[in-house]
Amino acid sequence: MTMSSEIKPPALPGFASINRYWDRENNIIAAKLLPGEYYVTNENEMITTVLGSCIAACIRDSVLGIGGMNHFMLPETSTEQAKNAGYSLLGSATRYGNYAMEHLINTILASGGKRKNLEVKVFGGGKIIPSLSDVGLRNIGFVLDYIDTEALNLLAQDLGDIYPRKVNFYPKTGKVRMKKIKNLHNDTIALRENNYRSQIKNAAVEGEIELF
Repeated sequence: MTMSSEIKPPALPGFASINRYWDRENNIIAAKLLPGEYYVTNENEMITTVLGSCIAACIRDSVLGIGGMNHFMLPETSTEQAKNAGYSLLGSATRYGNYAMEHLINTILASGGKRKNLEVKVFGGGKIIPSLSDVGLRNIGFVLDYIDTEALNLLAQDLGDIYPRKVNFYPKTGKVRMKKIKNLHNDTIALRENNYRSQIKNAAVEGEIELF
């Protein structure tokens, strides 16, 4: 490995805040996602995250190799919040999921990708703490329904179960390496996701997003 191997190519506009580093184990620049983040690249990079009840969608243009990953969960919205906002309880939650998926897809398209060339792989939605509500199941239902409604090409999925997952995605090739983590303290991931759930519970999703 030379020093030049560790030089990070510039990120696409809007992704300067994403943690990117040289991954010595995989010999590649990696972008590490936390809950609520997404990342798109047209470079030879790896995108990595660890999932509990959250979902990660890995989407790429199979011709150009432009692609990215998101990391999201549906917020829990109270009946009163939904009523005040003027939409249904389910609609308010799925609107957040739509936001996560459409931001990722739109960025790929804006970077040169074609919708007809998109391929999708999805992971996560585990119930890693038995005492927690099964938000993972709702996340799974949402993402599979979204993919079906939008007629996207779903190539692979690994969803549900009781284990966290580590996901490494290589948009240039479309390869995903996924490992179920059976020796990690699940409460660490659960705490991180609970903090994220608290942050998004009362947060409004700004604007309407259209696929193009």
